[in-house]
Amino acid sequence: MASLQDIRRRIHSVKNTSKITKAMELVAGAKLRRAQVRIEALRPFASGMHELISETASRTGALSGQPLLERREIAKTGILLMSGDRGLAGAFNASVLRRALDEAAAERAQGREIVWYAAGRKGAGSLRFRGAALREVWTGFTDRPVYQDAEQIANTLIEQYGEGVFDRLILVFNHFDSPLVQTVYSDEVLPIPLPATAAEGQAAASGELLFEPEAEVMLGPLLTTALETEIFRALLESTASEHGARMTAMRSASDNAKDLIDRLTLDMNRARQAEITQQLLEVVAGADAIS
Repeated sequence: MASLQDIRRRIHSVKNTSKITKAMELVAGAKLRRAQVRIEALRPFASGMHELISETASRTGALSGQPLLERREIAKTGILLMSGDRGLAGAFNASVLRRALDEAAAERAQGREIVWYAAGRKGAGSLRFRGAALREVWTGFTDRPVYQDAEQIANTLIEQYGEGVFDRLILVFNHFDSPLVQTVYSDEVLPIPLPATAAEGQAAASGELLFEPEAEVMLGPLLTTALETEIFRALLESTASEHGARMTAMRSASDNAKDLIDRLTLDMNRARQAEITQQLLEVVAGADAIS
């Protein structure tokens, strides 16, 4: 059995750790509330943008000249992994990494080459550890992303998609359901998905729309904004998921620390009782020896 001094030292150490995890839980909770407000405000806009693109694309015949809508034979698949810059968030980073690796394995099984992209230090580091060559890495903003971060990512991806670096892009990120639940999504974002009727070049039953300016001129910036919005939404979903996962993980750590302190306190009382009993036995033995 450990000595009384060792047990006291362990209790002191666990209490200090508990203070840290409790503080991290409170900080993550405050950040989560802000991130949740942001993603809940963006979701209607992102959904509206998707509906606008779908409606516009399905009611115009000017789709053939849009690079972001170009469908070609898939020889290279790009995978953009969105993770956090920091750890201590439970399975947040591990789950999204596992999904990305599964997607890569499925693509390789079809004879396709993988082009890796990463947003977040943890995902980038894990991929490098597994020998993946990263084409681009974006870090330093996963805790509180802004729209300019999504623009930077989107502009790079659009440029490289046009250069033929990849033929399709899959976005892998954590979708925020609740502080306790995050679901890993994998969405194809390039080429930009369209309804079946638009993809087949069929006009809607209600007729073709007239555009001012021309549809060819308007669709280009509209498609770029749609991609930026989709990436920004994924960034915000990932941020809210990270804070929720960290808050939950730190709460569990604090609860575990409390349980450990209770067990160590019980061990300390037993050790102190055993020490007192031993001292009494020594006193009695000494008295018997004198008498």
